[in-house]
Amino acid sequence: MRTRPVTAPAAVVLALLPVLLGLLLPAGAAAATARRFASWAPADEATITPGVQMYTDGSQCTANFVYTDRRGRVYVGYAAHCAGLGEATDTSGCDTATLPRGTKVRFAQGGNLASGGTTVGRGRLVYSSWETMQRLGTTDADTCDYNDFALVRLQQRFARSVNPSVPFFGGPTGVSTDGAPAGSQVYSYGQSSLRPTTLLSPKAGVSLGAFGDWSWDVYTLTPGVPGDSGSGLLDADGAAFGTLSTVALAPLPLSNGVGDLAAELDFARRHSGIKGLRLARGTEPFSPLPLG
Repeated sequence: MRTRPVTAPAAVVLALLPVLLGLLLPAGAAAATARRFASWAPADEATITPGVQMYTDGSQCTANFVYTDRRGRVYVGYAAHCAGLGEATDTSGCDTATLPRGTKVRFAQGGNLASGGTTVGRGRLVYSSWETMQRLGTTDADTCDYNDFALVRLQQRFARSVNPSVPFFGGPTGVSTDGAPAGSQVYSYGQSSLRPTTLLSPKAGVSLGAFGDWSWDVYTLTPGVPGDSGSGLLDADGAAFGTLSTVALAPLPLSNGVGDLAAELDFARRHSGIKGLRLARGTEPFSPLPLG
């Protein structure tokens, strides 16, 4: 995960502490009774879902959401910097080297510091916002820093192992075009190999508001850490609004920068060559954590 400072005032966090504390209440499992689409594996049997681990040339990240195209092909999204070749402090996708399209990506469960986990699928990188911006000659600083989105096309033989529902929370219910206003609740599911257990994978928190046109800042319990990069963010209604991109060191330690998914998808539709690219909605209903 890349690192950067953020500019939101610390007073914002203090004002939101009551909401954050409320998120510590025990959570029930997401409901699993919604109708299932014939084209997807049952949610409780699928091995490839939002939140699955993705390994690219040894680097581990987390999937955000599932996507399809006009031809019915299946894609899984993660952060473009997951295929980057720079350092953690190299935040610009317009001038940081990246692996090319066609690079192999492995999907896994149970990866940790001692093991790469069990392989549950394979695919290839077919779109990277970083590679695309470099090809287009993009120079706008905000776009270069925060357009951090990539797509991996799943091998067809693994397509029947997929369900687009977010583990634990359900959804997504669609793509949010409004983002997550400051103070609103947000939800995420990450599978960093640095964590010893998936009990810490579900995360809930609050938005700190927009950070320019391409990014949002959030605080979650627990915060996103390296290995969670790319994981998806849901808004208070269960709509997909962002993808985890950065962790801040100051002045709000362990807050996270989140790419705006609507903007990232719009850019991908215009430049990826993937016709009919769209988010796959979850088959399980959105069921957020109870708040105190």
